Formats: sequence, C-alpha cells, structure tokens
Amino acid sequence: MSRLFSLGVAMLLAALLAGVVAAPLHAQDFPPPQDQNMPPPPSRPWSTLDPAQRDVLSPLRDKWDTLPPRRQQNMLQKAEHWVTLPPEKRDEVRLRIAHWQTMTPDQRKEARANLQQFRELPPEQRARLHATFEQFQELPPEQRERLMQQWRSMPPDQRMQFRGQPAPPPPAGGH
Repeated sequence: MSRLFSLGVAMLLAALLAGVVAAPLHAQDFPPPQDQNMPPPPSRPWSTLDPAQRDVLSPLRDKWDTLPPRRQQNMLQKAEHWVTLPPEKRDEVRLRIAHWQTMTPDQRKEARANLQQFRELPPEQRARLHATFEQFQELPPEQRERLMQQWRSMPPDQRMQFRGQPAPPPPAGGH
C-alpha cells in the first residue's frame, strides 16, 4: 500500500470510527429536510396515504398517526425518493435503516452530531473523505478489520492527534 493511500485510509478510519463519516456518506441519498421556519404541514392520517406510500412506509404504520406533521412530510418525501432508487441502493438503505434502529438514543445523538460536523467540513475535505471511504470499502474485509482493530487499540490521545486535533492537556497535578 502506498504511503498516501495508507495515510488516506488512516484518516478515513479516524473519521469513520469517530463517527464523522458513518452516517453522512449516504445523506445525499435523500432530499434535504424542509426549512424549519415554515409553518408545519397539515397532519396526514395513515388512511389518506395512497397504496404505494403505505407500502413504502409500512414499517411506520402503527405510529404514523402519532408522528408530528413535519416528520410525516419528511417521510413522505423520502418515500417518493425511494421509488426512484435502483434495487441494490434500496438494499443498502434498508441495511442502514436496520442499523439505525439498533442504535441507542446516545448513539443516534452522536451520529446526528457527527453528521452536522461532516456537513460543516469544506467541500474538498468531504470529497476526500468520501473518496477515501470508497477506497477503504474496496479493501478485503480482513484488511478493513485489521485497520479498524488498530484504530480501536489506539489510546484516545493518539486518536485525537491522528485526527488532527490537539490532545487534551494532562490532568492538573496528575502523573
């Protein structure tokens, strides 16, 4: 592996395992949320959805009528986009949704914060992270796992330095 590729994979691992890249890489799969300053749309009872919408949104059937109208609208937009995706992309999205559902509230909160952090990166840096992620995905699973294990075994200070962040100062009076 070339030094540049190694550095890129290392940067990606730092970002990926820190959660910066995990969620946002596919955020472009769905349309952006509506402006939060606009008045909320009217509530849409489940019974008013057409059959295609009910089919796509079936996992939400039991709680649909209790969702806030803005959330309903957001889900309807995603459902519209869903039908335009090729089958393999739908499978990817299903896997991400299943993974999201297994996350704890704290993990979801961290993922949202990481997504916001990713969105605040300069476009060039986001593009580099995305390209590095694609390269990482092309590695054999064993090699990806080895790199992830190396990252996990790094002490937190070393991880922060690796990610380009200053290490926290040592505790006052501690050795």
